[in-house]
Amino acid sequence: MRIRDTNRMEGRRTETAYSGTPYWIASYSASKLATAEAALFDAFNMDANDGGVIASYDAHRPRPIAYQGSNPLSGVKAGGGAFNGDAVLQSITDGNTIVVTGLPAGFKLGRGDYVEVRKSTFVRTLHRITQAATASAAGVVTLKIRFALNTQVFTLPCTVHFERPSCIMEMDAGSFSLAKTWPNYNVQFTATELFLP
Repeated sequence: MRIRDTNRMEGRRTETAYSGTPYWIASYSASKLATAEAALFDAFNMDANDGGVIASYDAHRPRPIAYQGSNPLSGVKAGGGAFNGDAVLQSITDGNTIVVTGLPAGFKLGRGDYVEVRKSTFVRTLHRITQAATASAAGVVTLKIRFALNTQVFTLPCTVHFERPSCIMEMDAGSFSLAKTWPNYNVQFTATELFLP
């Protein structure tokens, strides 16, 4: 979600002003749940309403598109060691350009892939990659991202994640719905990103 105000004026002039920090919103739903599955969602709702937060990710894009499928990321880092989708933020060129290391040689990232930058467990930010990129033989890649990284909060050292890249969210009050119609249950809720200190 990017907050903007657009005014259309006489003479076919349009002005748009952007304000605030962009943030993520999500809508989740599941249908035809068995009673035991519905009970898990009910317990999840209780925790969420008691101040619990969610590490939320796009269930349709849990890893880069070049590696889509049901298997988590794996392989060997260019510098040695097992690769599971975690890497290191080497440097920040500017708010929209970051350099990542600790990848397998030739690791491919495409436009629209997600990348998470994490300062700590609850301080993380989720971005989209805007230009295709491939890691060098040394496992280093420069990424162009949208929206700009907040360089006042995200300073080195940080980790970078490509397997289930996520942001921290809070369930929107009153959005949880669990229709109890035997024999199947349907659940849905919405959530909004939280900026935690």
